Amino acid sequence: MQNNLPLQEQQIVLTGTNITHSISSKITALGGKVYHLPLITVHEIETSEDFQMLEHAMNCEWLLFTSQNAVQAFSNKLARLKQTKENYLAKIAVVGEKTAQALEKLGFKIDFMPSTYSADTFVKEFPMHVGQLKSCLFLKGSLAKATIKEGLPFPVEEWTVYETIQTTEHASALKELIVQSPTVTVIFASPSAVEVFAKHIAPEIGWNGFKIAAIGHVTETALQNVGAAVDIKPEKYTMMAIIDELAKGKEL
Repeated sequence: MQNNLPLQEQQIVLTGTNITHSISSKITALGGKVYHLPLITVHEIETSEDFQMLEHAMNCEWLLFTSQNAVQAFSNKLARLKQTKENYLAKIAVVGEKTAQALEKLGFKIDFMPSTYSADTFVKEFPMHVGQLKSCLFLKGSLAKATIKEGLPFPVEEWTVYETIQTTEHASALKELIVQSPTVTVIFASPSAVEVFAKHIAPEIGWNGFKIAAIGHVTETALQNVGAAVDIKPEKYTMMAIIDELAKGKEL
């Protein structure tokens, strides 16, 4: 094995739910070791109104997605209720590359994506792209903030298609890894994961002794609010950008 790889001997902890093969492969290729220790789980919300909501979505001008989890829940509903992409005339707006890719795999065309992958930027740029809308449906998670609904200058309907649940299943393993290794980087992709760490891990080991990486300014703010110093937060709000920054830092 090469001993001069950028992430050689680095332990990279991924605390989110969606871990792609491309991310794990890149970390490994750069010499790092991947640990998937999620601090949150997600579950599709199924209700008797799902079929009615899918039919309603067909006739909306725009459908909005801000996470891969929402796309997965939407995909599950389409499959379960035997509907296909061909039924939909709505245009699609997304926040983030991975969300866009997930929808494209279902056959949908992406019509809008903001310059920065955040809801704050989305609500500034989307109205300039579409003007005034009559029907706009936001497919979201149970912990989604009101940024989209309150930030857009036209009515936005919301459909909560999945719930986010905090989990401590991997808390002990994460604590042990941080205590035993001097080369750990923990990547946080959501305020929910930060909250779990702050409640169940930080009281015992604190926020020192490992690197902290954040995807997005909202997650960065959540970390700062609990007293954590963020070491890495790339301008591009993606997991791949985090890995690139880690590798770049090791090369300097």
